[in-house]
Amino acid sequence: MACDRNGLAALDKPAGVLSHPNGPRDEGRSLVRARYDPGEECFEWLGPAGKKGRLWLLNRLDSATSGLILVAADGALAREIRAQFLKRRVRKVYQALVFGKPRQASETWRDSLGVKREAGRIRTVPGGGSLTAESRMTLVRSAPGSPRISLIQLEPSTGRSHQLRVQCARRGLPIVGDGTYGDFGANRRFAKGGGSKRMFLHSLEVGFAYDLGGGSHSFQAKAPLPAEFELPG
Repeated sequence: MACDRNGLAALDKPAGVLSHPNGPRDEGRSLVRARYDPGEECFEWLGPAGKKGRLWLLNRLDSATSGLILVAADGALAREIRAQFLKRRVRKVYQALVFGKPRQASETWRDSLGVKREAGRIRTVPGGGSLTAESRMTLVRSAPGSPRISLIQLEPSTGRSHQLRVQCARRGLPIVGDGTYGDFGANRRFAKGGGSKRMFLHSLEVGFAYDLGGGSHSFQAKAPLPAEFELPG
């Protein structure tokens, strides 16, 4: 965990853990095991002598995605960091294992995405939507075999729901273990071959500058890539 003197911290969320509970029954599955106020976007609890504690959530990851979650111990600080996200001034770096190999070692992906509701759940769909999505993709390493699996780095400049998962799938590079947008047959074969059943998307790094209390501050954090992302050879 990284933390600065203003009360800004980065937590390393494991795969399968919720960024926040969707209700009281989910509190045991959440990164912070406390009541969550969706209006304030913060966790709340009672401390010693009945004093209320608060921790503001600054970003979210799908439960299946591991890596960096940012939190703030102060409401004013939370508003400032959220403004940096809205202004696209936060550098975000992800890494993913995908089936296949990119045609180019590095390229910028631009898509128009739409959102629809299926069986009570939100699903992001490529093409015909009004949401612009942009990410920079770089091939880190590719391992031979059947199927071929590659480790890629993704730097999104927009923050659409499921953006990276959809953009990878659209280019024939489904993320290993993605149960919504991925290659279901390849996922089953991968799991039967001894691979982890998790989704292989990880929030690796985050960095930005922000102003608070009349001064400028910078924040950098990194969550090490989990061992199961290691490619053979």
